[in-house]
Amino acid sequence: MRIAMLAPISWRVPPRHYGPWERVVSLLTEGLVARGVKVTLFATADSLTRARLVGVCPRPYSEDPSIDPKVWECLHIAAVFEQAEAFDLIHNHFDFLPLSYSGLVRTPVLTTIHGFSSERIVPVYAHYNNCAYYVAISDADRHPRLTYVATVYHGIPLAEFTLRQEHGTYLLFFGRIHPDKGVAEAIAVAQHAHMPLYIAGIIQDQDYYTREVVPYLDGARVRYLGAVGPEQRDVLLGGAYALLHLINFAEPFGLSMVEAMACGTPVIACGRGSVPEIIRHGETGFIVQSTDEAGAALSHVRGLHRARIRQHVADHFSQEHMVDHYINVYKEVLRMEAAKATPTSPTFEQRPWGSDTVLDEGYQGFV
Repeated sequence: MRIAMLAPISWRVPPRHYGPWERVVSLLTEGLVARGVKVTLFATADSLTRARLVGVCPRPYSEDPSIDPKVWECLHIAAVFEQAEAFDLIHNHFDFLPLSYSGLVRTPVLTTIHGFSSERIVPVYAHYNNCAYYVAISDADRHPRLTYVATVYHGIPLAEFTLRQEHGTYLLFFGRIHPDKGVAEAIAVAQHAHMPLYIAGIIQDQDYYTREVVPYLDGARVRYLGAVGPEQRDVLLGGAYALLHLINFAEPFGLSMVEAMACGTPVIACGRGSVPEIIRHGETGFIVQSTDEAGAALSHVRGLHRARIRQHVADHFSQEHMVDHYINVYKEVLRMEAAKATPTSPTFEQRPWGSDTVLDEGYQGFV
């Protein structure tokens, strides 16, 4: 099986700090290579992988302002489709734009939809619904207008996360600083509980950060740690009393929840989007509907068993599970493609623009 893995180019693969899509691409790619699958990774040229790397864009545009996103995205995507015949399948993690190339090649295109940034992008997915293949990252994120091959949850390498049996001393917000993610709500809960709050993540909305976060930063009770990379992530997540994920939108998946639980750290989250698929209420954390409920849940955290929380991740959200599921999806897509090409008449030839049926091979034309 020859897979072309198309990553975004906003961040490196794997990301140095933030970059959830790129992180998933990295974990999947390395897991497939370990299984003997031939993978060519299309990512930024500074990416790190054991797969064959094709890097058209020299550096991530979110790290280097001199990189024009539109220019390099065009070149990056074109590089995959210009080589399409060398692969059995193209696995797209680049959102909707590569779908507009899919009708120009014979190679099937599987797209993992990592969430919908806006309802305005749905018409592109809908347009290619009958010829492309879609994977959802949670059942909650399935769009009613689209047909999916499967739901495949993200998986993480458990070896990168250390189980800590002792409950931590601080609350943690871990994610991008944006109104959707509920940083202000986390601050309110921490203040009411008289517990320290550590905030880690990139600032995606500067106005929101200045208005809702900066006034409360004191270096002690509320601390902003900046973007945290893999080296600090394990210690920070494992040392927390609980992760606060008080979101204001329908979360497509929520990788930080799984990473926290891998350390045994409970998660207190608003029950929007995928949250009920990831957290077992009263076992791995608590699903709440308000900051008041989140504050009340803090008193029950010590009753949770951190080893059982980690086991929940091992059973459902490991890198191995993710790789297994995607290999099965690849096989299913290739089976469906083979079924499309099965002859239904004497001679059948599939073409990118349609098909021809030859009724009589002996016909020589008009005499």
